[in-house]
Amino acid sequence: MTAATGPTAAPGLAPAPLLSERTLGPIHYRIVALCFAAWIFDFYDLILYSFLLVPIARDLHMSKADSSLARGLALAMTAAGGVIFGFVGDRFGRKPTIIVSVLIYGIGTMLCAASHSLLQLLVFRSFTGLGIGGEWSAGQSLIAESVPPNRRARYAAYVQVGAPLGVLMAAYLGGFLEPRIGWRAVFALSAAPAFIVAMAVWRWLPESDVWTRSGARRWISAADVRALRPYRAMIATLFIVLLINSEAYWFTYSWMPGYLQLTRKLAPQASGRLMIGMQTGAVVGYALFGALADRFGRRPVFSVYAVMMAIGLLPPTILWDWASATPGLIASAMVLAGVGTGIWSGVGPIISEMLPTSVRNTSLALMLNGTRGLQFFTPLAITALSVYLGFGATLSIGALFSAAGAAMIWLIPETRGRLITALDTAHSAAVEPYGP
Repeated sequence: MTAATGPTAAPGLAPAPLLSERTLGPIHYRIVALCFAAWIFDFYDLILYSFLLVPIARDLHMSKADSSLARGLALAMTAAGGVIFGFVGDRFGRKPTIIVSVLIYGIGTMLCAASHSLLQLLVFRSFTGLGIGGEWSAGQSLIAESVPPNRRARYAAYVQVGAPLGVLMAAYLGGFLEPRIGWRAVFALSAAPAFIVAMAVWRWLPESDVWTRSGARRWISAADVRALRPYRAMIATLFIVLLINSEAYWFTYSWMPGYLQLTRKLAPQASGRLMIGMQTGAVVGYALFGALADRFGRRPVFSVYAVMMAIGLLPPTILWDWASATPGLIASAMVLAGVGTGIWSGVGPIISEMLPTSVRNTSLALMLNGTRGLQFFTPLAITALSVYLGFGATLSIGALFSAAGAAMIWLIPETRGRLITALDTAHSAAVEPYGP
């Protein structure tokens, strides 16, 4: 047995069971723990800027448009990173992709501490975005290919809990630590975990045995793309569903901390408490989504969560004046909205279960990071629309996107319980006539 591939069969014998065919054990928990560690600091480094943009803008003499550009450019570069590392993950494996992408976002975050101009900040945030875009798909591919089908959604959700925990850490550091040590020190401190995670992944994370056994050692070919034609309507629909829900998320998070401070005149600590409450709800929502999706199906749980997010976004934004008259209502609504963001726990399993192994990592990367990359325009749109609609009304547009996402998820098929290799044979047969 090797750490990378698991047990192998002697010549003439059937291959050993895949990890996804075995009872849950220590190796599954190790995979989940290491992918969780990589993801929590990935998303933490992505969202951290939103909690530091006010002091950064003050020190670097940046306008709201400049701050939105820095926010949006990092999101756009996650799309570029997703494209690059999506192909890399299907060509060279899930494990090396995770290591390299984690190192890149760690270096980018460290460089942000040295920014002394808008141009430098844009360059360093772009570099950070490249690494951030590469890690998620490789980790979700590895989870989908390693965990048994009846537990896949819940363990993918446990990994995805790293996203709200990352935001929670960013809210604490931005609201409570930054006023004491400054934003440069926060960036420098935030880079260290990435290097520790990269070493741990290199030492202890096994490679996907599904990917290893598939023999995939090539770039995606034109034959692969042609073989995906039967899935094109489903892929297009899923892309739109993800895009709409991504708009809901980034209409909320790209400017929410700044909005609370600049428009509602809350101190960093007060803003931080509201965001921490929101992320506490998100941790609960993310953690529960998988178990609920394995029990009731991906679509109904996704839909209910999206509705909760839509309802929760209204009191802190367009209904602020009314809601602030009732003690605790805004804080409670933000917790509810946070629970609703748990829909993102379902994205990895849903995409993974709909596509074959040879293109899974690339497809995950293109879908998530492609839709997230289009969020380059969202912070800029918020800045422009807020002039005419007001900041609160503009952020409330996220509720409309979330409600639309709740309805559109029903346009894609239910995949609860599907074997992760279910589509591989058909895809291989479709590719074979064209050659490698």
